[in-house]
This record gives sequence, structure tokens and C-alpha cells, in this order.
Amino acid sequence: MDIISHLTRTVSPAVLGDDHNPAKKNLLEQFYAIFAARLADNHTHDRFANETIARDDQGFYDRVWTEDVHRDQIARELAGKHNVDVTAARGLIATAAPLAYHEIKSLAGTMPVPQFLNDNVASYQRHVPAWATAILPVGVIAAAPTGVHVSDTVSTAPLQREAEKDGSFMKALLPIIGLIILGALAWALLRGCQDNPEPVGTPVMTEQQAADSDGKAVAAAITPASLRIATGENNELYACRMNVGNDTLQSNVMTALTSVFGDAANNCRADIDDNFSIDMPATAQLATILPIFKNVPNASMLIQGDTITVNAADTTALTKLVLDLQAAAPAMTVNAEGPLNEKAEISDSLAASEVAMDSLGKNPDPRDIARALSLQVVNFEVDKAVIPEANKALLDRAVKLMEQVPDMTLMIIGHTDKIADPAYNMKLSEERAQAMKAYLVAQGADPSKLMTKGLGETDPIADNTTDQGRFRNRRIEFVVYDETTTANDGLAISDDALDPDLNPLDSDNDDLMPDADDASRGTVLDPAATN
Repeated sequence: MDIISHLTRTVSPAVLGDDHNPAKKNLLEQFYAIFAARLADNHTHDRFANETIARDDQGFYDRVWTEDVHRDQIARELAGKHNVDVTAARGLIATAAPLAYHEIKSLAGTMPVPQFLNDNVASYQRHVPAWATAILPVGVIAAAPTGVHVSDTVSTAPLQREAEKDGSFMKALLPIIGLIILGALAWALLRGCQDNPEPVGTPVMTEQQAADSDGKAVAAAITPASLRIATGENNELYACRMNVGNDTLQSNVMTALTSVFGDAANNCRADIDDNFSIDMPATAQLATILPIFKNVPNASMLIQGDTITVNAADTTALTKLVLDLQAAAPAMTVNAEGPLNEKAEISDSLAASEVAMDSLGKNPDPRDIARALSLQVVNFEVDKAVIPEANKALLDRAVKLMEQVPDMTLMIIGHTDKIADPAYNMKLSEERAQAMKAYLVAQGADPSKLMTKGLGETDPIADNTTDQGRFRNRRIEFVVYDETTTANDGLAISDDALDPDLNPLDSDNDDLMPDADDASRGTVLDPAATN
């Protein structure tokens, strides 16, 4: 798990806003490492472990480092290293601290924050500068393993100097060797003086780490687990998707969904992958949250990390829903979704897709490619099937990625909202999927490795009564085509899923359109129905 990369992607934009100064970004990156090392200390974390830390609590940083001289040193050192004004550095640090704490706590899930950070010390210790060890609790940061970059402020390159005559080079080294020995003795003495020294963190590999093509361990960025659901006009489960890190979390969420929505929960599509967290802070409270949400028709809810975002067509019902959820889950942050900002949604989605592609590595997993491509919003014009200019650069890059995985076959699936006639929506969604394939092929993609399908309005991921919900339902999805995969596997698709049974729980294979799979199941096809 690359904690620093995660904080840089999630916290830094919130702190910096429109300020794209790379020096400030680098300053924050190094602060996150020092901050994480501090939070890894149990005694430090215990001081505020039971507090509710607001995201804008700029006094929180003062409670993490109670020593004025240490706070001043951090600001001065970071400001000097990155050529940032000291006052500005203090402001950035104070703003970032509570936001970073929330993100780290979300990543930790049910695990205590110090334990989580000690288990993942390898992902941030290399960013901790040498001077910071003096202001961190003894033993929090272990010596870096051989070959690991210690920090951006310490050069690991060998010193270059000319050979000197008469042994003067060795004489020059003697004072340095003496200082090293003295430092080692001082360290041993300091450790011996502790009554209850904290154990030194040992870099370990966690379950949620990957390996590069050379077999070397590399940290994987972990995305918080999420659940996105919507209700229909009769309070039924209208849409359901989840992104989770393992089968255990999926099972726990499914149990809660089934207890509230019954058999309809079986149609919930899950993306199970170790890119996602294996913990969801709201899991234990779903038994309370879901019944409250179910009482509101035509509503959408996204649970991700420690945040719940809801929306509904009825503004009065939405206000009540927010209040009820806040009362039921006081540890969660509950928000009503803001007005739709299409430009920002598109821009953010393309940026997220770019970041996902950047993290794929040399031998990308086909599902990770599909996931990265599906992050983008393809905002077709009304009633049109022309690829927007905004997406073309990303799609051009996607073609290059596909060349790295020649055995991969992708299914491009078009979706629409519920406005207009169902048959028209089905046709439009297919045309848009075909337009996407045509563009990729024109850029060099192998047409035999791309399949298309239109599902019209039949597979929503949000409500169809709000602007935001309809915007999310109008989408292009990429999935890996795999004949052995079940229909509710989030990032792969099979023949059954191409023309899904509307109710797989009954004995009828009532597909969207009768076709060969009906015949394979003993259903007699009406020739007129296939024309």
C-alpha cells in the first residue's frame, strides 16, 4: 500500500486547490511521511483517538505535535528544502493534517491507526528526511533496508573525490568514523533509558501489495471500498454496485442488503479486487443505514470510506434522509449530493483515469485496464454517437496499453438513462458502444479483441429521477470478456451477461432480447422476434 501516493492524490488537491506549484506538492508529500511516522506512535495517537476530528480542524496539528519547537522546525526545514515561504508552509501543514488523518483512518478501516502505519512502514519511511528522526518518537522509524531510497533530502549516491597521496584520504575518514561510532553509542544509550520502548517498526509485505515484473515488492495504492445503491419508485432496490477488497467484505455487505431488500440483492454487481480496501467503516452500521435509505423512493446513496453521499428527487425527503442517517451513523460524514457540474465531473473522471493508467505498471492486469478506462465519463451529445474530443487523448493512450496485453478481449458496453423509449435507448447505447470501438480501431486497436453491446436503460448504477443520477447512468463501460465468468462479476463479463436474464431467480430466461442462449436453455424462439 503506497500511503504517500494515496495522500498525494486525495489530500493535496484539497489543500492546494488551484495552486499547482510543484514545490508545495513536494513539501506536502514529505510532510505526509513525517506525519504518518508520528501517528504510528501509540502514545501520540492515544491523545486524540477518541476525539471526532473535523476535516477543517487546523488546531489538530498542534495536538499531534505539542512541542512548539518541533512544529517550528518542521515548517522551517520543509520550507527551506522546497523553497516555500515559512508562513505558507505552516498554513499548508495545518490544513493538510486533519485531512490526511481522515484518509489514513479510512485506509486503516477497523485496524488501529498506529498498527496500520507500523504494518505499512515500508511505504512511507523512505520519504522521511534524516533531520525528522530527532522529532519523532524513538523506534518509530526503522533503519531503511539495503537498497531502499531513504528520503528525498538525503543523497544515496557515493561521494566522488580524487585519490590523495600518503594515506591522507584514510586520515580524513577517521573523524567521520569516530562520529559514527559515537552516534551508535548514543543511540544504544537512549534506547536503554526507555522504560517501555516501543518496538521498532519492521518493513513487512501486506496482503494488499503487488509485485512488479522483476518479482520485487512494490506497494499498491488502495482505494476505499464502496457501495453505490439506488431505490426505485416503489422503494425496491433499483441499482446496486460494490467495490470491495475480498470475498469476506462482499459477503458481509450482501448479508445486510439481503436482510433489507430480499432476493433483489442477488443482482448486486461486485468488483472484488485487492486494489480496494478489505474494510468498510460503515459495514457494522448497514443494518441501521439501509432500512432508513429504503424508505425514500427514487434515491441514490454512495458509501465510500467514512462518507455517505445521498440524493433524491424530493428535496424534503432528501433533507430528512440526511438528518436520519446522521443520527443513525454519527461516526460517518453524511452529505447531500451537490448540483450537477458536468464540466467538473468530466475533468475529474479523465484525471482519475489517467492516474489509474499511470499505476498499471509493465504487465498490466486486464481488469485494471478495464477499470481505468471505465473511470472516464464519455459525455455524448444528446441523441448522438460521436466520441467527444475530451476523451480522445485518453483513448489513444488506451490503444497503446492494449498492445501490451495481446490476449485481452474487452467488451464495450453502452448505457443510457431512462428518458425516451426503451427500444430507442437500446439502439442508441449500441451505437455509442460501436462508435467507441470504431475510434479505437481507427487508432490501431485489434478489432477482433473488441466486442460491443448496448444495454440501454436496463443496467442503471444510480436513480433515473435526478440530473446527477441520469448523468451517471449515461455511460460507457469496459469489461474483460471471459466466457467462464458469472454475470455479476464487476470487471469481467460472459455470454450470459451480454443479454442478461431480467430475473435470474426464477425459472424463465426472460432476456432483454431472445437469442441463442434462450435456445440453449430449451426456450423456443419466435423467428419474428429476432428480426
